[in-house]
Amino acid sequence: MTSISTTPLTKLHLHRQLFPGLANKTYFNYGGQGPMPQTALDAISDAQTHIQQIGPFGTEVNKWVIRETEAARNVIASELNVPAETITLTEDVTVGCNIAMWGLEWQAGDHILLSDCEHPGIIATAQEIGRRFAVEVSTCPLMATLNAGDPVEVLTQHLLPTTRLVILSHVLWNTGQVLPIDKIAEICRDRSVRLLIDAAQSVGLLPLNLTELGADFYAFTGHKWLCGPGGVGGLYVRPEVLESHKPTFIGWRGILLDSQAKPVNWRPDGQRYEVATSHYPLYTGLKEAIAIHQQWGTPEERYQQICRNSEYLWRQLQALPDVKCLSTSPPESGLVSFQLTNQNHRTSSQLVVFLESQGLFTRTIADPDCLRACVHYFTLESEIDELVEGIQRFCQM
Repeated sequence: MTSISTTPLTKLHLHRQLFPGLANKTYFNYGGQGPMPQTALDAISDAQTHIQQIGPFGTEVNKWVIRETEAARNVIASELNVPAETITLTEDVTVGCNIAMWGLEWQAGDHILLSDCEHPGIIATAQEIGRRFAVEVSTCPLMATLNAGDPVEVLTQHLLPTTRLVILSHVLWNTGQVLPIDKIAEICRDRSVRLLIDAAQSVGLLPLNLTELGADFYAFTGHKWLCGPGGVGGLYVRPEVLESHKPTFIGWRGILLDSQAKPVNWRPDGQRYEVATSHYPLYTGLKEAIAIHQQWGTPEERYQQICRNSEYLWRQLQALPDVKCLSTSPPESGLVSFQLTNQNHRTSSQLVVFLESQGLFTRTIADPDCLRACVHYFTLESEIDELVEGIQRFCQM
């Protein structure tokens, strides 16, 4: 009997069937939250049922929690090419960034440098640290380097002798620009400046080796490009930084006890920043979501397909007379941001609402004022065509 080989298109459609959230919409919001695969949904439900059957508190369930927690930590560490002991399990990116930011021993006169493309939650945290400890907070203009200029040079010009911490996104959430973090990390290290990376848009999108990248802190989430459940993420802390960086949020998961159950020290690894009880089935769900992506291909293969999809969308948008892409060259990430050039008193928000009424999910960005569409490796060209046609219909109204 002669077997019929599965064509790439058929393989792609079969893979997409694993994501029930894709069945009734055309989705371009992976940078906000990715749709979960059915295996992850089932794993969360099965894990919760299992906990109730054997516990929910007791020796057996405690053993299960330890196994699942370590399994999730190992899977994440493997995806990021780092030792498992460097990974802290958190709820999301913002928690990871807060662990890094509040864990430094701030002195009056210290300086925090951010880019002008950081998320409001991180800006607000920096401002509060500035208020409490008389720390100077300033920004460097990296948004302007999207199409011209060197972000490394711009950042270097804004470093001060008092700079203690630089905070950047690996992939800028508004423009989609990918920053050369390895080069920036080298400059920061030479000046004894800590580097914190907001990795909300990079983990699950870029192929990563955090050991080689060189950042001191790398905070990420599982619910965006990894398509895992909301409420679970992580923080990588470079081993050379770990011992001098103390926890701010403290609980039983992060401390070592003596024979009398009294705290005597922090845990020697990334667990020192973990606090207390979590929704452990989410760890199982994230582990299953990552397995689905690995089933498709390597991180590099997935990234290459994302770039092919983003270039296809970018070229389609470039051909529309009433649309201007922020980037003047094909994007290096899955985030494609664009503006309407002939709005006729209609706003970007109105376009998002119109598109969603057509089953097309995008979002607005406030600074710069634009729309953002995200493509994943399993986005179809036909979906991109549908989005472009929807934008054309709106512009012709």
